[in-house]
Amino acid sequence: MEVWILFNEEIEAATGEALEIRRFLAEGRDMGINVKVFHPEQFDLLVTADDKESILIDGKLMPLPDFVLPRMGSVDAGYFSLAVVRQFERLGVHVYNDSACIELVADKLHTHQALIQADLPTPTTMLAKFPINVDLVEEKLGFPVVVKTLLGVNGTGVFLMDNRQAFEDLMGLIAETNPNIQLIFQKFISMSKGRDLRLFVLNGRVIACMERRAREGGFKANYSQGGSVLEIDPGQDARDLAIKTAEILNIQLAGIDLLYDKDGGFTVCEANTFPGFKGLEQACEGLNVPREVFGDMQKQLEARKNGHAAPVAKLEDIRAAKSAE
Repeated sequence: MEVWILFNEEIEAATGEALEIRRFLAEGRDMGINVKVFHPEQFDLLVTADDKESILIDGKLMPLPDFVLPRMGSVDAGYFSLAVVRQFERLGVHVYNDSACIELVADKLHTHQALIQADLPTPTTMLAKFPINVDLVEEKLGFPVVVKTLLGVNGTGVFLMDNRQAFEDLMGLIAETNPNIQLIFQKFISMSKGRDLRLFVLNGRVIACMERRAREGGFKANYSQGGSVLEIDPGQDARDLAIKTAEILNIQLAGIDLLYDKDGGFTVCEANTFPGFKGLEQACEGLNVPREVFGDMQKQLEARKNGHAAPVAKLEDIRAAKSAE
């Protein structure tokens, strides 16, 4: 089996993302899988009916892999990178995750629109429009209010405005310095202040879950922002919600973030198509995310060789199987 990873940093960089790429390479080697890493800019896209078995890399034709794993980061998945992903899709290569869901999930407002349309719980969300109608924000969302950049990841570009004055001050600064920035405002879920759940969903099944907790006095629970992590059994309701979220957004490899809500329920905070796993593996003893991903690919490949596609687990099928136990 041959797997290509699309990555837009140096493999030896000191970032968490590069470390995870090195994990994929090492685990793939141990499993006997041929794993290669390419920068999207190495590709030249030639749309032709003459050759559907290869692709241009550094100006040379290369036979296609069995799978492609984009790990570019939502903010960095610009037009060219997504065009590369689409080229693989059109050539029949199985991509984890495809270009459509990468685009959808990268836009936080679009993500919430899709989830609300599917009747899944999410915080009430408003797209910013300058000049900001603060009275409307206060009426529909109230204070405190969460302010997010539309394309931020790993807790960056997320702010909690405790009151109207702090919100007006921030909006005034943004209006003067960067009025074209895309922001969303969200209703603050007080039950979940400083903590949330991250569920890792792979092809319709939850393989691990951790609770993330912010540093004392903090608001952001992200591990990359200094939060602590611990393994937790989220319960069936949280599992069902995470699986359904990934299903609605068509994400094969997903990090689904849930907030604690009133009466013991949950609401969907965000979905991620390039979920990091360092904190998850730290929290969940024995978990090996690259091996889980490669193992799923091997099942898919074996199913294709047998003449049929391996099915993605659906929430209804999971519930039916549990009821039969």
